[in-house]
Amino acid sequence: MSIFRRLRASGPRLLPELDDVELGRVRRQLNSSGMPGQYDIQIGQVERLLQEAGTDWDRRAHRFAVLAEAAAPSALARSWRMRRSRGADPLVFEAWVELVRGRHAGGMEDVRAAADNCYRAADARPEDPTPWVVLLGILRLARVESRKLFAVWHEVTSRDPWNREAHLQMLRYLSPEECGSRGGQLEFVNAVRGAVPPAAPAVGVELTALVDEHARTAARGGVEALLVRRQWASNRATAALNTAVADWPRPGHLRHAAALADLNLLAFALVQAGRVQESTDTFRLLGDTVTAWPWVLDDDPLRQFGYWQSRALT
Repeated sequence: MSIFRRLRASGPRLLPELDDVELGRVRRQLNSSGMPGQYDIQIGQVERLLQEAGTDWDRRAHRFAVLAEAAAPSALARSWRMRRSRGADPLVFEAWVELVRGRHAGGMEDVRAAADNCYRAADARPEDPTPWVVLLGILRLARVESRKLFAVWHEVTSRDPWNREAHLQMLRYLSPEECGSRGGQLEFVNAVRGAVPPAAPAVGVELTALVDEHARTAARGGVEALLVRRQWASNRATAALNTAVADWPRPGHLRHAAALADLNLLAFALVQAGRVQESTDTFRLLGDTVTAWPWVLDDDPLRQFGYWQSRALT
C-alpha cells in the first residue's frame, strides 16, 4: 500500500488507520451509532478485513489495533467471540479490546481471562504471532516480572522477528517509568539498532526512544525542560535523525502498515531538533494524515502538525 498522499483541502486529520482505506471505512462503521442487527454486519466486516490481510502479520497487527480501539466501547468483541468461540481471530480481538480498555482504565478487570484467550488463539493458529503480541501488551500492563515477558517476546520474534507493536511494547516496558531503567532501555535500543533491516517495521524504535526521552525531560519541568531541545544535538540523536531523514522519505522505502506513523514521528523529531527545512519531504509524504502521538506532547496535535507542516512547505 503506497504511503504517498496529496495534501487535501480539508487540512490535517487524525486518521488511526493511516493510509489503509478499507480499515478506515470499517473503523467508522464501528464508531457509528448502534442499530438492530448491526453487530452482525460489523462482525462480518471485521472478519473480512482481518482475513484479507492473510499472513501479512504486520498488516494484521495494525488492523487489529485500530479496530480494537474503535470497538472498545461496545460489546462487539464479546459477541463475535461467543459466536465463534474456537476461532483464533475472535479470541485475539476480544483480548485486544480488553487490553485497550485496560490501558484507558489504568488496569484490566480480568488479566487471566484475556491471557487465556491469547493462549487459545495461539493453539488454534500456531504460526500467527498476533496472539503473543497481545499477550505481551497484557503482561506489560500487569507489570509482570521480566522473565515472563521475555518468554512471550521470544514467541513473537520467533514468528515475526521485526514486529513493530512487539518492539514498542518492549521499549516501554523497559523504560524507567515502567519496569526497567534508562540503561536497560538503551541496551535494548542498541541491540535493535545494530540488527534491524533499514526498512523493517521496527525501524522506528530508536527514534521512538529519543522522543520518549524528550517527553520525559519536558515533564520534569524546570531548567531541564527549558533546555530539552539540546538533547537533539547529542551524537546519538544526530546520528539517528541523519539516518532516518536520509532513508525514510525516499520513494518506496517504507512499506510497512504504520509507515505514516513513523513519518509523523520523524517530522516531530526534526521539528524538535530545529531541522524544519529538512522535514519538507516528510511532511509532503504525510499529506493530511496526523497521528495523535507524538504531536500531543506539544499541545493539540492537529494545530501543531498544521503549523509545522505549513512552515516546512512554504
